[in-house]
Amino acid sequence: MEKYMPFIWIGFAVVMAICEAATTQLVSIWFVFGAVAAAVTTIFTPNFFIQIIVFLAFSAAALLITRPIVKKLRNKSKAVGTNADRLIGKTGVVISGIKSNLDVGQVKVMGQTWSAASDYAPIAENTNVKVLAIKGVKLIVKPENKED
Repeated sequence: MEKYMPFIWIGFAVVMAICEAATTQLVSIWFVFGAVAAAVTTIFTPNFFIQIIVFLAFSAAALLITRPIVKKLRNKSKAVGTNADRLIGKTGVVISGIKSNLDVGQVKVMGQTWSAASDYAPIAENTNVKVLAIKGVKLIVKPENKED
């Protein structure tokens, strides 16, 4: 069994690398490093317990080293805006009145009809409104003549 241990560790590293390639997040790359280190350890000792310790130590070290790097890269990636974001700040016209803060009406903005809600309700039909935000599939609007 001892003479097969390098192949077992390399096989484990390959399996973990395939698992890593199949996912979109870093899940098993640390085990690849640990398994390769354990495979190298088999050159120096046939002791399986020492190989396991090396595997765990290198896997943990790889995790500790790469985790801050991954966090920095994730924080740099900005959320991708949608085309709907361009509506924020635009003026639209209420085509179906918003009767209360809990009610949903309809607003036409840039030629598109959207469901809309407002903390400034009631808002009558044909009132010009400014788009403040988008929540889900609803525009959050306020009458154009209202100041915050």
